[in-house]
Amino acid sequence: MDKKRIVRTRMAPSPTGELHIGTLRTALYSWAYAKKNSGKFILRIEDTDQERLVEGATERIMKDLTDCGIDWNEGPVVGGPNGPYIQTERLDIYHKYIDKLLDEGKAYYCFCTKERLEEMRESQKKAGKVPKYDRRCLNLSKDEIKKRVDSGEKYVIRLKIPDDQVIIFDDAIRGEIKINSNDVDDQVLIKSNGIPTYHFAVVIDDHLMEITHIFRGEEWISSTPKQIVLYNYFGWEIPIFAHLTVLLDPSHSGKMSKRRGSVFVRQFLDEGYLPEALVNFLMLLGWNPGTDQEIFSLDEFVDKFSLDKLHKKAPVFDKKKLNYFNGVYIRKLSDNDLSDRLIPHFSKAFGEIDVEKVKQLTPLIKERINTLGEATGLCEYVFSNVNYGKTLLEGKNADRAMVVKMLSGAVEFFEKADFGDMKKMQSELLKMVDDNAWHRGAFFMALRVSIAGKAITPPIVETLHIIGKERTLERLKRALE
Repeated sequence: MDKKRIVRTRMAPSPTGELHIGTLRTALYSWAYAKKNSGKFILRIEDTDQERLVEGATERIMKDLTDCGIDWNEGPVVGGPNGPYIQTERLDIYHKYIDKLLDEGKAYYCFCTKERLEEMRESQKKAGKVPKYDRRCLNLSKDEIKKRVDSGEKYVIRLKIPDDQVIIFDDAIRGEIKINSNDVDDQVLIKSNGIPTYHFAVVIDDHLMEITHIFRGEEWISSTPKQIVLYNYFGWEIPIFAHLTVLLDPSHSGKMSKRRGSVFVRQFLDEGYLPEALVNFLMLLGWNPGTDQEIFSLDEFVDKFSLDKLHKKAPVFDKKKLNYFNGVYIRKLSDNDLSDRLIPHFSKAFGEIDVEKVKQLTPLIKERINTLGEATGLCEYVFSNVNYGKTLLEGKNADRAMVVKMLSGAVEFFEKADFGDMKKMQSELLKMVDDNAWHRGAFFMALRVSIAGKAITPPIVETLHIIGKERTLERLKRALE
């Protein structure tokens, strides 16, 4: 590759669903490499699979990227000199190149029906062969092709893979890869609806958009030889490929699956993972800085990133580790910033809320949560009525009679207490407990359960002014009943 060429990387998602967490990692590495080398990062929407398109997916993919700090130099919204950046707006371009391949005998028309192709594949499987097209339509005459096309017969256009060749390409992570061309199928390039397949469009687009480095998942390795053949047929320079490992599920063998939990970026954000924490976690799933450093800003990551530190071994998507990262980032936020991020989660959980209460709760729960979503469960009692069984009130240090005494004393105390001076109230409350020789742990557990309906909460006394005197007494009296 010409050393003077500007580094140009890309991300090319299909809007057939939400942005996968693995695709975000691929975009992150691709974006970082372009930034590191003063290059350009391009976003292209590959929407040729029209049957599986999901309405609004393109917009949601772009929002997920921008929410995670990944911007693009060329692509939808921002434009650029190599557009359009949506494949279905580039159909005329593809037809120009397919005509060239047909004229040179490097592609051919195929009129085989789906039924015949299925029978052929089943027969090959039974014979122990790798299923691939048998080239029944390869040597049709021009006259027969024209006659069948003119009659309206459906067809696809296939790539003619050269026979008896070794297709070689260098992978930036895995080194040299060799594949025998006899093991490669004559891939469909143009579908029966006239729209190109991924394998054809991606080569045309990457060449015309001057992409120099392609980051993608290792599942595309088997498709690369077909694309190498196209590059060679057109006489184009082949980009550098970096096939990234999959992300493994920590609880089951194999890669992450939506059947076993969250796999889409928006799911993680909705659960309360901070974008910057999620991105930092992904940085280290396939790349290592060579040091013990784990916390990286995007700028720091770009500065340290290099191809030679990408892993060949698939990493495990350890959610416990992600929770740790998220907790670190939560505690780095100011109280105001954290409360702003918590408000949407509380609103979603409880409907219309008193925003001031969220701001008051924020410093009390900041050290106790690892995701924003955990805050709503922890503080539910502040916004909703509570329900619990009477056995929860009793502990190992207090029987039923003792709990009744303690709660009766609490009612009497809070009826006279000044809820505007929490420090004074807490001091006097401790004195009352000690004066009565009550077990502190048992008293405050009974108090907590009475007020919150659960055994784990933020510091319960410190939240009483948020709940208010009236509701506090109401819940204590209900507990006594």
